[in-house]
Amino acid sequence: MIWINGEPETHLVANDRAVQFGDGCFTTARLINGRVVALEQHIERLSQACQRLQIAHVEWRALRREMIAIAYGQDEGVLKVILSRGTGGRGYSAKGCEQPTRILSVSPYPAHYHQLRQRGARLALSTVRLSRNPLLAGIKHLNRLEQVLIRTELEQTGADEALVLDTEGLLVECCAANLFWRRGEKVFTPDLSHAGVKGIQRQHVIRVLCERGITVEEVRTLPEILASVDEVVITNALMPVLPVYQIENWRWNSRQLFELISHHDNQHG
Repeated sequence: MIWINGEPETHLVANDRAVQFGDGCFTTARLINGRVVALEQHIERLSQACQRLQIAHVEWRALRREMIAIAYGQDEGVLKVILSRGTGGRGYSAKGCEQPTRILSVSPYPAHYHQLRQRGARLALSTVRLSRNPLLAGIKHLNRLEQVLIRTELEQTGADEALVLDTEGLLVECCAANLFWRRGEKVFTPDLSHAGVKGIQRQHVIRVLCERGITVEEVRTLPEILASVDEVVITNALMPVLPVYQIENWRWNSRQLFELISHHDNQHG
């Protein structure tokens, strides 16, 4: 099921800048009982990305109506929303791009997330490193070749997700999830000011923990730090949180942080 600018459609014109340059952004939302979970947060994420990419003239009211209408009748599913700068311009120039393209699609909810919440996830350290770029860090732009290569490598390992570093060897995230770890009563997550995606669920977890009096420290650190922690969890808008039982030779069995976050996910989701 795909809609382009509000109409059922499966073909995108070849000169759309999403095709030509990956010129746009996207978000992926969970659908439950006919509604978009965290609808306003997803729209805000797209708005912030468009501001960063200088994409103007998005019809935000139309987009919200389309997201709500598409979710109606969906018991459980995944809604992906892509905003492209549209068509126009010559070469890299964006002059003449006056109408951004809205692309919405629905797919089934990944059933294996239910299973992973029970048994936990195993992560494999990826050899693919994320480039450091403060201009684009944090947003979900359409240039995802690094993640494609990470996923391609991951599929050869048998692991559930990848632990991803940047080109300086610092912890960033997973292929499609954010990373948290607990040491005692302190919680940490990688600093994403130079690489990675600031996920909606990541922001929700930080907010929930802060409300409980638990400060989440954003750090720049090497992956070896995980050898001395008590618990690791990963999050994204679909999971929304999974316990991690193994990364390479490191293992954990604590679920204290996972249980705390999961309790609030039930209320949030």
